[in-house]
Amino acid sequence: MRLFKTNPVLSVVEKMLGTYMCPTIISYWWSFGSLAAICLGVQLVTGIILAMHYTPHIDYAFLSIEHIMRDVNYGWFLRYTHANGASMFFIVVYLHIFRGIYYSSYLYPREMVWNTGVVIYILMMAAGFMGYVLPWGQMSLWGATVITNMFSAIPVVGKYVVTLLWGGFSVDNATLNRFFSLHYLIPFIIAAMASLHVVLKQIDGSSNPIGVQLNHDTLQFHPYFTFKDFFVFVLFFMFFSCFIFFYPNILGHSDNYIPGNPMVTPPHIVPEWYFLPFYAILRSIPNKLAGVIAMVAGFSILFALPFLNQSRIRSGWFRPIFKPFVWLFVAIWFILGWIGGELVETPYLELGQIFTVLYFAFFIVIIPGVSRLENYLNELEIS
Repeated sequence: MRLFKTNPVLSVVEKMLGTYMCPTIISYWWSFGSLAAICLGVQLVTGIILAMHYTPHIDYAFLSIEHIMRDVNYGWFLRYTHANGASMFFIVVYLHIFRGIYYSSYLYPREMVWNTGVVIYILMMAAGFMGYVLPWGQMSLWGATVITNMFSAIPVVGKYVVTLLWGGFSVDNATLNRFFSLHYLIPFIIAAMASLHVVLKQIDGSSNPIGVQLNHDTLQFHPYFTFKDFFVFVLFFMFFSCFIFFYPNILGHSDNYIPGNPMVTPPHIVPEWYFLPFYAILRSIPNKLAGVIAMVAGFSILFALPFLNQSRIRSGWFRPIFKPFVWLFVAIWFILGWIGGELVETPYLELGQIFTVLYFAFFIVIIPGVSRLENYLNELEIS
């Protein structure tokens, strides 16, 4: 026990498993944070093993994936677990973010907990994009070409940034090596940020569905909530296993099973599904620079949530005006994802522009406007 008290890392573990107190009323929505940590662990383990057999060279990358699938013992399992694990990780994180928005978990004193979570999300997007390039199929090659070309829209330094990313004057072997190195490195940075995220949560305490500080109605995290989380883990891995063993390629794109060819452009270039809403925002704006700014703002605006929400009531449970707007936002996000997977033509272009405006209106207009309206109505009731 003395070792736990003197070592800062072990003391956090001891506090979390032994003395850390959680509100008794937290629901299964609060299990997605620990489930995200499990997903990260799965990605790290499978990624390290896959890296032992992968060859980051444009002439051998696609063949090395085939080698992993056909010749390495349980290589198919590792590869499908890692590829689908990225999607599972994003599903869990998106649900975690939705819970934070619905219950206003980002408000004081948890602003730093929320912001470190947003940083983790952005790092996940970077790792996911670079991992998508590594198989060096048609969609990998052309997806990398399209996305990296966006940086050329940056005034003055744009072309130098693109050259630095490419390692030359086109997406080639140097690009693949850079992306492989960064894809291997970023998950460890995510792990470090996740550790900081957990430590900050330990300091500020867990939020809860009613949004009220509970000092006495609490229970130890272990064993009460560890077993509750374990039940969610079991259900999650049953869901995950269905993709690994029965539908391993359903979340991928068929063109990525064709070796990358810089002389043949795919008829329709799309990123992975978890990027599609932001891809729709990018394509909905005709100006290239404005489109890039809007796309980056699409996920960066999450940093501003603690300042945009001025409601005196935290939880969406007790905000009847705010609640339907949250579900409307979820619908907008799914519709943008659908639009992002379609061709840039009528009516998808016009729909993308409409729903891009609605997406940003939720953060800039609805959240501050509804919070002020609710505060005003509450004051009328009190008076």
